[in-house]
Amino acid sequence: MVLSAITEASGASVLFTGDNFTRLLGGLGTSITVAGLALLVGIPLGIILGALRILRNPVLRAVLRLYLEFFRIVPTLVLLFLTYYILPRELGVQVDGVTVAVVTFGLWVAAEISDIVRGSLISVSDHQVDAGKALGMNGLQVLWYVRIPQSINLMVPATINLAARVIMTTSLLLLISVIDVITVGQQIMEANRMTHPDAAFWVYGFIFLLYFIICWPLAMIAKALEKRAKERNNG
Repeated sequence: MVLSAITEASGASVLFTGDNFTRLLGGLGTSITVAGLALLVGIPLGIILGALRILRNPVLRAVLRLYLEFFRIVPTLVLLFLTYYILPRELGVQVDGVTVAVVTFGLWVAAEISDIVRGSLISVSDHQVDAGKALGMNGLQVLWYVRIPQSINLMVPATINLAARVIMTTSLLLLISVIDVITVGQQIMEANRMTHPDAAFWVYGFIFLLYFIICWPLAMIAKALEKRAKERNNG
C-alpha cells in the first residue's frame, strides 16, 4: 500500500496511466521488428559478400572492402539522414521511415556480416583446404563442405552480438519519424511534463530495462557459444 502510494505520487505513475504501458511495448515491438527485418535482409546478403571476399579477385575484394569501410566509417545517424531526408528528395520519391530503416540497417548488417564470414572462413587451416582439394573438390565444394562447417562456430556468436547492436541502434529511429519506443517515451514525458517533472527518470529507466531484458540474454548466449568454441578448439 505504501509502495502504491509512492508510485502514484512519483513520475512512475505515468508508465501505467491510460495506455502508456501498452504504447511503450508497442514502440519496442516496432524497434524489434525493424531490427529483425534488417537482420533477415542483411545476414544472407552478408554471407554471400563474405564468401566472395575470399576469392582471389583483387578488384572484387577491393570493392567489397570499400563497401565494408563505408558502413564502418560513416555514422549510422548520418546514414539514416542521408537515406531518409536527402536521397528521396533528390530522387523525387517518398519512402516511409520503417522501410528506410530496414534498408539502411540491412546494408549495414550485410557489411558487418561479410567481415565476420570472411574472417571465419579464412580461419580454417590450409591443410584442411588442401585435403579437400586432394579429394577432387572444386572451390565451391571446398567452401561448402570444408570451410563453412568448421567456421560456423565462430560466425554464430559474432552474429548474435551484432543482432544485439542492431537492436540497441534502433534508438535512432525517432530521428526519422518512426514511432519506436524512444519516440513513445518522449511523447509520454512531454504530455506529463507539468504534472510529473521526474517522469523522464522513470520513462527512460523503463526503456533501459526493456533494452536490457532483450539484449543481455543475447550477449550471454554469444559469450557461452564463444567459450564453447574455444574449448572445442583447445580440445
